[in-house]
Amino acid sequence: MRGDFSGRRKAIRPPWHCDELIFVDKCTRCNQCLEVCPENIIQADKHGFPVINFKAGECTFCAACAQVCESHAIRSDTTSKPWRLRAVISDNCLPLKGVVCGRCADECEISAISLRLVAGGIAIPRLNNQQCTGCGACNRVCPASAIEMRDFGERE
Repeated sequence: MRGDFSGRRKAIRPPWHCDELIFVDKCTRCNQCLEVCPENIIQADKHGFPVINFKAGECTFCAACAQVCESHAIRSDTTSKPWRLRAVISDNCLPLKGVVCGRCADECEISAISLRLVAGGIAIPRLNNQQCTGCGACNRVCPASAIEMRDFGERE
């Protein structure tokens, strides 16, 4: 068995979502956000609420989900940051184990992940959390599933 059975892991909701308690109260589970997502990364969880599946793709922050959300569980004011998500690279990262890989850096369009050369070794990914938008492109392509998307603090 795998997964977080403790209940500590938060569901990753669509960008511009309300705080969790307000979100589950407001969301009508109409599935419109699922239907309009061009990347098909918004999926229903076991209770029918929308969640993000980064293994299906990355978020382009197109705001289509916010535009169709009539209940305002996903805020229509998309001028603020979409969410507090940032990538975290774990010790399972292949270069940390001596295997050449750089797929995460190749996939990161804004260069929040770069490769740092190590003398006598292989390039190691370096993550700039200030630049990371939490789009999930790196998560999707990581062959070792070493990149997790985590919620970090308040929206700006």
